[in-house]
Amino acid sequence: MVERDGAPLQIRARRGVILASGGFDHDLAWRRQHQPVLEQDWSFGNPAATGDGIRAGEKVGGSVELLDEAWWFPAICWPDGRLQFMLNERMMPSQFIVNGAGKRFINEACPYMDFAHAMIEGQRSGVTHIPCWLITDHRSFNRYVVAGHLPLPKIPGAPVPTGRKLPAAWLESGVVKAGRSMAELADQIDVPPAELERTAARFNELARGGHDDDFGRGDSAYDNYYGDPTLPNPNLHPLGKPPYYAFQIILGDLGTSGGLRTDECARVLRADDTVIPGLYAVGNVSAPVMGRSYAGAGATIGPAMTFGYVAAKHLADTVTDPTREISMGGNQ
Repeated sequence: MVERDGAPLQIRARRGVILASGGFDHDLAWRRQHQPVLEQDWSFGNPAATGDGIRAGEKVGGSVELLDEAWWFPAICWPDGRLQFMLNERMMPSQFIVNGAGKRFINEACPYMDFAHAMIEGQRSGVTHIPCWLITDHRSFNRYVVAGHLPLPKIPGAPVPTGRKLPAAWLESGVVKAGRSMAELADQIDVPPAELERTAARFNELARGGHDDDFGRGDSAYDNYYGDPTLPNPNLHPLGKPPYYAFQIILGDLGTSGGLRTDECARVLRADDTVIPGLYAVGNVSAPVMGRSYAGAGATIGPAMTFGYVAAKHLADTVTDPTREISMGGNQ
């Protein structure tokens, strides 16, 4: 049943139904059942993605998996609720990211889903990792794109922040902190000052040597992609003179990735692996073909398009009685 022009309308399918309604990105109560580390709705996903398709599939016997997963993406959440990716910033040479203990915990330049998994595992350990903090210096702010700021002289009326000074609104937001020393910055972000100083000293030592012996940042082509090609290691350079800045990073996502289990033809499966005739699921309404990994940009839309084609072709090739209607009762 659907609604059209304010009136209910029943649509009958003779060959089958393809669910492509997205995940449950914005059903926070449901997400917290499976993803308890979430503090609030930080999803970039479609506002209409609340899991209706997954629930519909379950009602007719479909089984689900990986509901504890999402296409995670570390991000900034500004006070007005606007979310901003933190991608190239994590590959900048003169920066490192610390947890609530003031320590690095991962190769900052790694794929965003891997980074977010480290945030989740760290949070479960009892040490605050959500949020964590990206630490950088003023030189980097004036050299690289940071949180959407372009390193250009002030341009009046520009649609994004410009200029040589950190925007006052950023500091007022509480999302960005500043300090004249690492100890002062540590007080601002509530981490142990001595530990942040040790972390900064260790990072600068590794950066001067040109190799991240602790986490291997800069060892892969992926790391280097948004790095600085003018440096021997595009992802490493010591932090310089103050002021130093800290950017709060929260656990964002592009949408949930768990959903209805399907076979190679995108047909929805019951818990016993039998097929529900005539029911298909593609995209984020289905459990991901890549499991808990994320190959990179396009790893959601690519499988959705591919299995959408597979499902449509399989459905179209299915020989049916023209008088037959698909029935999907829970006992089917």
